[in-house]
Amino acid sequence: MMIALALAVSSTPATTAATDRRPPLDRPASTMTGTEIKAYNVGLAPTHPDFIKCRKIEEVGSLVKKARVCHTNEQWKQLWAQGNQDSRDTMDAMSSKAGDCRATGTC
Repeated sequence: MMIALALAVSSTPATTAATDRRPPLDRPASTMTGTEIKAYNVGLAPTHPDFIKCRKIEEVGSLVKKARVCHTNEQWKQLWAQGNQDSRDTMDAMSSKAGDCRATGTC
């Protein structure tokens, strides 16, 4: 009897509403404060597509300055895939020219 009650309480609409949230569309996650991000991530698993993660990225030309970049897990996944595709495209473009002596005129 108690197990059925616990299951009924754990499957309330509030739990499913927390997992269906999306980041605010009016501003990017990088402009949110740490407190706002923590409040947004409450109730979301770290592997959830809408969970916001921040990374510090070194700025070019500075030895110490770092920029904080925040995105949802889904956005990080898309950025990773786009970066890999760009890298593949560059390698394909370079390898086709380097392997063909007619393209470089070195035959």
